[in-house]
Amino acid sequence: MAMETRSPASRPALLSGLDARSAAILHEIVEQYVETGEPMGSRTLSQRLPLSLSPATIRNVMADLTDAGLLFSPHTSAGRLPTEKGVRLFVDGLLQFGSLSEEERESISGTLDVKGRSLEDMLAQASSMLSGLSSAAGLVMAPKSDSSTIKHIEFVALGPGRALVILVSADGQVENRVIETPVGLPPSALVEAGNYLNAHLSGQTLDRLRETVSNDMTANRNELDHLTAEVVASGLATWSGADERGGTLFIRGQGRLLADVTEIERLTTIQMLFERLETQETMLRLLDLARESEGVRIFIGAESGLFGMAGMSVVVAPARTDSNRIVGAIGVIGPTRINYARIIPVVDYTARVIGRMLG
Repeated sequence: MAMETRSPASRPALLSGLDARSAAILHEIVEQYVETGEPMGSRTLSQRLPLSLSPATIRNVMADLTDAGLLFSPHTSAGRLPTEKGVRLFVDGLLQFGSLSEEERESISGTLDVKGRSLEDMLAQASSMLSGLSSAAGLVMAPKSDSSTIKHIEFVALGPGRALVILVSADGQVENRVIETPVGLPPSALVEAGNYLNAHLSGQTLDRLRETVSNDMTANRNELDHLTAEVVASGLATWSGADERGGTLFIRGQGRLLADVTEIERLTTIQMLFERLETQETMLRLLDLARESEGVRIFIGAESGLFGMAGMSVVVAPARTDSNRIVGAIGVIGPTRINYARIIPVVDYTARVIGRMLG
């Protein structure tokens, strides 16, 4: 089960079956787990709980929570850790979500809103920022280039056999690609290729522009010379991979997931995670998760079906324009004990900022 952020007033309904003592004890154990990763025993709990309970009473409640599948004992000590089911209950109903200060909001907006930055640079910066703010790995799924209309295309020579293709979308975003050019291509051919494409734009999406140009070049073979036609085809083809991949996935901060890893089994799990993050299916699923929600969604362990592994959590939110169009997915992936109260508002606000910028 996934969760969308809820108002505090709606949370108590999620706690059916837990009395006040059980809820307080689970809360303290999960808080300790998120902070240190260490189990908590009845003696420590009796000192930290706002309720006046004896260690014997606390042990009985802990035993009941263990029987309910919310706690487990990692070894023979009396301490307990939360199961993924316990963390889920904590996140769904016990957690008091944090909020961002005005200074933090301005910092996020200022980091992302840098004039003249390409779309790739902005989204890569967003994933790095998310990683830094969450101490986990930041994920940003870039929108498909084909989804917005094109305002201008330009070719710039970089040297023998190479040219830069600059694409400006109607919303002001700039994307750059380097292409190989035919041997002996004169500089005038790059200008001619740009003029030809811009003459056919008419507010079309990149996908429609490819179709229009293909039909036009087939019908009017003599309009462009052979070398210029190759440049036009290469310039459009360099964006075609975005269709097949469903977008581009930016991942920053993978090393943070390895910071506290000592067990070989855990290391192998995270290495498998890195491999999955690079696959087409993972990127498409990230976008699907974003489309299915209105706000932030939290997946604990294998809940998302994204990685099929325990011990990791994903916090993801859709980036939507003012017209409610999905232009990407913003998220964080980290160990189950990530700081949800901190990460949820960061992911939510970052997604809103990017949605506004791309809208």
